[in-house]
This record gives sequence, C-alpha cells and structure tokens, in this order.
Amino acid sequence: MNIDLQAREIKPLRQTFQRVAAYVGDKPASRYEEAMLGAQPSANFHYRPTWEPSFELFDVGRTAVRMADWYALRDPRQYYYASWTMARARQQDAMEANYDFVESRQLVAKIADGVRAQACEVLMPLRHVAWAGNMNNCNICARGWGTAFTAPAMFHAMDQLGVAQYLTRLGLALGEPGALEAGKNDWLQDPRWQVLRRYVEDTLVLKDPFELFVAQNLALDGLLYPLIYGHFVDDRIAVQGGTAVAMLCAFMPEWHDEGARWVDAVVKVAAADNADNLALISGWYRHYADLAQAALAPVARLALGNDGEALLDDVRATLDARARKAGLARSVA
Repeated sequence: MNIDLQAREIKPLRQTFQRVAAYVGDKPASRYEEAMLGAQPSANFHYRPTWEPSFELFDVGRTAVRMADWYALRDPRQYYYASWTMARARQQDAMEANYDFVESRQLVAKIADGVRAQACEVLMPLRHVAWAGNMNNCNICARGWGTAFTAPAMFHAMDQLGVAQYLTRLGLALGEPGALEAGKNDWLQDPRWQVLRRYVEDTLVLKDPFELFVAQNLALDGLLYPLIYGHFVDDRIAVQGGTAVAMLCAFMPEWHDEGARWVDAVVKVAAADNADNLALISGWYRHYADLAQAALAPVARLALGNDGEALLDDVRATLDARARKAGLARSVA
C-alpha cells in the first residue's frame, strides 16, 4: 500500500486583527503592534464621568496636545506586558544577585559611618519622589489617550514603584527602620527638601496628561537621576568606600537610561506633528525644567557640597541637549 503525503498551504483569511491592520496593513504584525494599536476605547460609552462631566470616560480633549494619530507615539523599546515583565524579571535577578553579594561579604558594615549617614540623608527622602512618580504616571495612563502612549506610562508607574521599594530596601540595609523614618521627617520638615516637595506635590494635581508627562518624566527625572545616581552615588559615595550603595542602586540609572528612550521618542513625535504642539511642549519643558532645577539646587548642595551647583548646571545642559535632539531646538536655549 502506498501512502501519498502532501504538504498543503493553508492561507489565513487575514494576517492580523482588523484594528491593527488599519495601521499596518493586512500583514503579519508584531506582538507589540497587536497589543497596542487600535486598542483605545473610543465609542459607545454609557455615561460621562460624574466627577468630570465635560469629558467622556476616555477623551482626547483632556490634553492641549493634538495629534493626527495618537498611535504614532510608539515605544522604541517595543514593550508590551510580556516583554516588559521579562525585562524587569532579568533586572530583578541581577539586583537579587547584588544583594546576595553585598550581604554575603558584609559590605555594608565596611562602609564608614559618615558615608553611610550621607547616603541615607540624601537617598531616603527620594522614596517619596519615586512614589509621586508612580502616582503621576498612573494619572497619565488614566487621563491620556491611545494605548501606545498610556500603556508604557503604566509600565513606567510600576517601575517608579520599584525604585521606591529598592530605596526602602536600601534604607533597611544601611540603617534599619530608623533610616526610613528619618528620611520621611526630612521630606516633611527639612527646609532643603521643601522646594522639591512643593514641585512634586504641584505635579500631583496637574490635569493635562501630556503636560504631566513633560513635568515628571522629562524635566524632573531628567535632572534627578543623573544628578543623584550618577554624580552622587557613583562618583561620590562609591569612591569613598560605598561601592555597596552603588550596587544596591544599580537598577535606577539603568532604568532611567532605558526609559529616556521612550520619553524622548514621545516628545519628538508629538512636537513634530504640528507647530502648535512644538510651541506648547517646548514651553512646558522650559517652565518645568527651570522649576525642577531650582527645586533640586538645595538637594545638590546637600549631596555634593560646593560642587553641587556646577554639577546640576552640567546635568541641565545635558538635558537641554536631549530636548534639542527631540525637536525642541527652536524654543530651548
């Protein structure tokens, strides 16, 4: 008996979801594209929110920024839930290895008391800044439009929560619960932190999600992370015998550099969409970068002494260069 085996090609009726095909055509789409494109609810809402009846539940009018296509604000990292969680799981494994290394060799006990105290004094209040970053990015997700914009904002929110948790764990390693309580008291009462605290609390009540995006993710984080985790932790604390602190903060600068790719891509595409966006976003950037720099000036002096002001100026110059590269050159000095 002969058995005739033949290969048959079964052609799919369509290559991807219709909502995705509207943006990329009827061709196989990536997992990122299938997770993001066309997923924003846009019709058939049952009621307007009682707390904000001038808008629909999801409403493009909540921001002054106007886009021909909100799905143009795509994440260059191509993060959707699965790829984001896998990336963070790898980083979590690396951080756990760092903690195991530090604890097994008792490196914290080998840090001079003065260096340990300075690290706690500067880093512990920043737990509250990171928590506010979590809240602000949740707000961007809640009030923004287009899954390509709002989904990465929620990932960013949870990353900020992770930063706050890493700082909490660092405080427990360096100074037990007392270090956390001292950091909270400094955040609430120390005059050197009150300008930054005001900036943070003012952003918590911003209504425009894109303005909040600029104020939090571009202006504040763009100055804070290079200043604190670059100049303070890596260049000051680590060389004074606090290498363990740098190891236990390794996630923060790595995460900021990665997230900056997304932030810059969003700003660049939105500013290039039309002249009104360019003027609006550039104005927001100038306003909030100036406020954030003024808010961080006392923190820079606390962390870096007499060098703090000059190093903060250098960080601002680098951030301005980022803004110009993102297309804000006409309005950024």
